[in-house]
Amino acid sequence: MLSLSAEQRMIVDSLSELAETEFADDAFEWDGETPWRNVELLADRGFLGINIDEEYGGGGLSELEAILSIEVVGAVCPDTAQFLYEQQMVGPRAIEMFGTEAVKERYLEPVTAGESAIAIGISEPEAGSDVKSMNTTVHEEGDELVMNGEKTWVSRVRESDAAVVWTHFEEGLGTVVLDLDSDGVEVQQHFTNMAGHEQTHFYIEDVVVPEENVLTRGADGFKQQLKALNWERLGSSALANAFARNALEKAVEYSEDRVQFDQPIGEFQGIEWKLADATKLLQASRALTYSAGQSAIDAGRTPDRLETAVAKLYASEMVETVVSESLQVHGANGYQQGHPLEYLHRLARGRRIAAGTDEIQKNQIAAALRRDGVPDV
Repeated sequence: MLSLSAEQRMIVDSLSELAETEFADDAFEWDGETPWRNVELLADRGFLGINIDEEYGGGGLSELEAILSIEVVGAVCPDTAQFLYEQQMVGPRAIEMFGTEAVKERYLEPVTAGESAIAIGISEPEAGSDVKSMNTTVHEEGDELVMNGEKTWVSRVRESDAAVVWTHFEEGLGTVVLDLDSDGVEVQQHFTNMAGHEQTHFYIEDVVVPEENVLTRGADGFKQQLKALNWERLGSSALANAFARNALEKAVEYSEDRVQFDQPIGEFQGIEWKLADATKLLQASRALTYSAGQSAIDAGRTPDRLETAVAKLYASEMVETVVSESLQVHGANGYQQGHPLEYLHRLARGRRIAAGTDEIQKNQIAAALRRDGVPDV
C-alpha cells in the first residue's frame, strides 16, 4: 500500500519495538489519564512531534511519518497514540502552520520535550459542526485584542499550557493561541466522555490576547483554518486504523488460543470470515489514509478536501465495525468492563464524531462532486 523509504522503515520498526517493550504492559491501565511516562520516553527518543520543525525540538519530518507513528504506537497503546494524534496533527500543527516565530518557540518546544500539551477549542454549546455560529469573539479595544466567549468538549485542558481557539474577528473567522492560565479563563465544568476521557467547558471573559498570538484572521482566515483541520482529519483516520489494528490483532490471537469443540475457534469458517472481512476493511482504510497523506505531501503539505473526507469517513465507519466484530470473537470475555476490547469499542465510537462527524464528511464529499465531478485517475 505504501512503499516506505529506508528512513520511514527505520522509524516504523523502532517505534514498534519501543511500543512492544515499553508500552504494552500497562497499555490498557491508564483509565483516562495522560500516559506521561510514555510521552516522555517518546520525547527522549525523538519521536514526539515528528512532523514539527527541528528548530522547535521536533523531528523535522512530514505528516506522513506522523500518521505512521500514530498507527504503530496505537496498535499497542491506544492512549499514547491519542496523545500523538492530538499533539502532532491538531493544535501544535496549526501553530507551526500559522504562528509567529515567537509563538512557535514558546508553545511548541514544551510539547516536543514531552512537558506539556496544546488543546484546541472549536465547539460551543450552540455551535458544533456549524462553526460560523460560534459566539466567541475577539475585538479591538484601543491597542489591545480582547476575547470573550466560551468553549466546550475541549480535551486535555488540565495538561495544556494553552489552546488554539477558533473565534470571530470583525473581518471573519480566525484563531488565536489562548493561555489557559490567563485571568478571565474560568472552567465551568469537567465532563467525562464515553471513553473515560475528560473534556472541559470553560468561559473566556475579557481576556487580553497578544497580537503575536493571532494565528489566522481576515477574509481568507476560514480557508486557512480548513488546511489545518484536514490534517486533523487525516490524523483521526490514522488513529481509527490504529484502534482497528489493535483490536484485530487481539482477535486473531484469541481465535488461535480459544478452543471449543476440540479445535481453536479460528478454524471455524464463521470466525475465519469475520477476521477476513475485518482485514479487508482495515487494509482499505489504511490505503485511503496513506494515499491522502502522500498526496498532501506531494502538494506542499496541503491535504485535498475530497481525499481527506473520504479517508476520514471510511476510517470512522470501519473502526466501529472491526472493533465490534473483534469483540464478538472474544464473546462474553470481550464484553466485560476493563477488557481491552470493551475499551477499544468505546474509543472507536468517538471517531465518528471527533474531527468532523460522518455527516459533515458526506457533505464535504457531495460538495466536491458538485464542484468537480467524479475524481479522475
